[in-house]
Amino acid sequence: MTQLRIHLTRHGEVHNPEGLLYGRLPGYGLSERGHEMAARLAEHFTSGDYRVAALVASPLQRAQETIAPLAAALEMTPQTDERVIEAANRFEGAVLNRDYLTQPRNLVRLYNPLRPSWGEPYTAQVVRMRAAIASLRRRLEPLAGEAAEEAGEAVDGVIVSHQLPIWVTRRAAEGHRLWHDPRDRECALASVTTFTYAGGALTDIAYTDVCADLQAQKAVPGA
Repeated sequence: MTQLRIHLTRHGEVHNPEGLLYGRLPGYGLSERGHEMAARLAEHFTSGDYRVAALVASPLQRAQETIAPLAAALEMTPQTDERVIEAANRFEGAVLNRDYLTQPRNLVRLYNPLRPSWGEPYTAQVVRMRAAIASLRRRLEPLAGEAAEEAGEAVDGVIVSHQLPIWVTRRAAEGHRLWHDPRDRECALASVTTFTYAGGALTDIAYTDVCADLQAQKAVPGA
């Protein structure tokens, strides 16, 4: 049976001394620790039981820098896919605190946390992420068939994306409601959420915190 794995990988830590919600803003690259996380991810996917055949990344700088060490190690060129970009957010560029959020012009954006009303709907994020995953699966399925015939091995594709799109895509796949408490997200920096498909069907979802020892004590704003 053909088996392939899609690894939804969150980017590494971002250099963000101002503590902004940087969202899709340009110019936010990895911190020194973020580059260390990216190197760790490259080691993870090249030293384990993986047969990486395709690389995809969000167009944002932090995602491109995260996938770069893996691409170099595999001598592959990543494909940039706009569909795995960070969620749009109307608070982008702000330092989120109580004073800012309680300003009248900002309070009106908080009327519906289930959508959410301050940014891109969760459902829209799931739709575009699923489309990107489906495109990658179509690319990999012929290779997965060959691998199964040769040695019963799986073929892997890596997508470097962002916390919220990865998390809501996982929740949708697991049959959970999309609205949630952000503090409950299981999607650390440089973590890997793996979707395994066998015979064309999703058979497993697994989570690996590749850089658990490198996580900052305080959550980094943005995603």
